[in-house]
Amino acid sequence: MTIDLANKIEEILPEVSKPTRYMGNELNMIKKDLNQVKVKFALAFPDVYEVAMSHLGIKILYHLLNEREDTVAERVYAPWVDMEQKMREHNLPLFTLENRAKVVDFDILGFTLQYEMSYTNILNMLDLAGIPLKSKDRGEEFPLVIVGGPCAFNPEPLAPFVDVVLLGEAEAAIGELVDQYLVWKDSGASKKDLLKSLSQIEGLYIPSFYEIDYNDDGEVVKFEAKNDAPEILKKRVIQNLDESYYPEKLILPYMEIVHDRVTLEVARGCTRGCRFCQAGMIYRPVRERSHERIKDLAKKLIESTGYEEISLSSLSTSDYSKIEDLAKKLLEEYKDQRVSVALPSMRVDSFSVDLAKELQAVRKTGLTFAPEAGTQRLRDVINKGINEEDLLKTTEAAFKEGWRRVKLYFMMGLPTETLEDIKGIADLAKKVAEMGDEIRRNSDNKRRVKVGVSVSTFVPKPHTPFQWSKFNTLEEIKEKQQLLRNELRGKDLSFTWTDPYLSTMEAVFARGDRRAAEVMQRAWELGAKFDGWSEHFDYQRWKQAFEESGYNLEEYVYRNFNLEGRLPWDHLEVGVDKGYLRKEYQKAIDVELTPDCRFNNCTGCGILKNLDARISLIGGENSGK
Repeated sequence: MTIDLANKIEEILPEVSKPTRYMGNELNMIKKDLNQVKVKFALAFPDVYEVAMSHLGIKILYHLLNEREDTVAERVYAPWVDMEQKMREHNLPLFTLENRAKVVDFDILGFTLQYEMSYTNILNMLDLAGIPLKSKDRGEEFPLVIVGGPCAFNPEPLAPFVDVVLLGEAEAAIGELVDQYLVWKDSGASKKDLLKSLSQIEGLYIPSFYEIDYNDDGEVVKFEAKNDAPEILKKRVIQNLDESYYPEKLILPYMEIVHDRVTLEVARGCTRGCRFCQAGMIYRPVRERSHERIKDLAKKLIESTGYEEISLSSLSTSDYSKIEDLAKKLLEEYKDQRVSVALPSMRVDSFSVDLAKELQAVRKTGLTFAPEAGTQRLRDVINKGINEEDLLKTTEAAFKEGWRRVKLYFMMGLPTETLEDIKGIADLAKKVAEMGDEIRRNSDNKRRVKVGVSVSTFVPKPHTPFQWSKFNTLEEIKEKQQLLRNELRGKDLSFTWTDPYLSTMEAVFARGDRRAAEVMQRAWELGAKFDGWSEHFDYQRWKQAFEESGYNLEEYVYRNFNLEGRLPWDHLEVGVDKGYLRKEYQKAIDVELTPDCRFNNCTGCGILKNLDARISLIGGENSGK
């Protein structure tokens, strides 16, 4: 049957764009005999191949699971609309890349949740696979559907559609999940018995085991755990990154993907404490890989892939201990092979410019900095920890070193923001451009500088100090964007912004509850999919889905959350105390800064106490305070 399906897939590939997305057979791909393993695990990413193949988490889990003799992991991504049309025309089900096997025949189907606007793709992939959308409608003949990733820290809008939610770092729990599945498979027990046993594994959340009701303001008025499920669920964390699994081979795609290079994760966690940043809260504590382990991985990955670029990845790579020493050693090691080293995130300081100068010695590709807000008052509100002088000194150093292009990232819609703060974005960008042009006029290269200004719309996220903050109305966002369009005119300046309607829908699901599931399903029935892609996103479709489901979209997204009330995601524990987040929210209103505990005293976020975790820095600092 699998051979027949593979032949039919081959027949339609010449009729779709980018058929390479569906071919498989890439270098370093792992293909096993499906009849010789006990557990078949389909790793799903709800977006197209070139986006999915760039995601590090999927790569880690793919190789980790395939190292087990009793398990096979195969990949499945969202087919683009032309491929989906052909599949439906020919009655072809969703299939994996390795064996071109039906996803419905797998034991476990795991989705990673990276972005709220990919949720309708999950429903679409379930439907294409021939799997009932809702957990309650899936018997034991269907795969166990699990989700994980950053958005899993508020999975409530997806609750009716998933069987299991994995909270935290999947490498820490995925083996226990598979082991328990094997025990259940051999026992002949019911699917409910499987879910009961999984609910006892730390970090695994079974949404169907919880009854939750809300009032009109979105506040939880009833929360009841059933079947001996825990009332509070804690995330799983890897304590030691050197001892944690990391692949020594990566699948090498035949087509260009978003991040086509060796990605080396040097650290996890961030303690800078930006009050808008969800990743900075949910990935605590800080843990670093040693230089020795990173260099060993770099050697093996370069040999197994032939890539010519290494990206040193983390939430704040410039904060990694002795980053300059590591980067220089990697550059020296691979200079004869012309392998470059890149840092995805740069601090606003002259150190970053000096390091970038060495890393980009061959070709200057531009520098990106993130002031986030246009005025010092608002930067202090969000606890950004930089000032205008820092930015101007850093960009001055960059222009003097020969850079001509600089990109500045900002947000609009932040708590307490005024139009003066928005105008401050334009004023700051103009100062940078004018300074750059003055430096270039006094140099041998007279070409004008280019300052790109990218402004995204702030979306309040769960488990952050701003989780209670009101989301800006569409009218407010449009007014601020128009102000910037008027102000950011000139040959030196360019301005990009996010679609306010798309940001509104992201806000709906970021802080959504189980009532949003009904809206999501109706929107999918009306044709919603690939909502993160501008050519497919349709706000009117979503408004219609809200109306037909009996809800008002504006009332739902603009609602205020009570500082003292129970939030829809409060039963999911990331390790940071809610009381700490509440204090940070008040400090934002009072325009007070909180220092980075990595370089100062403990700020009392609770992460080490609540998770029995520790900070692990390569300098030998291990803290249990």
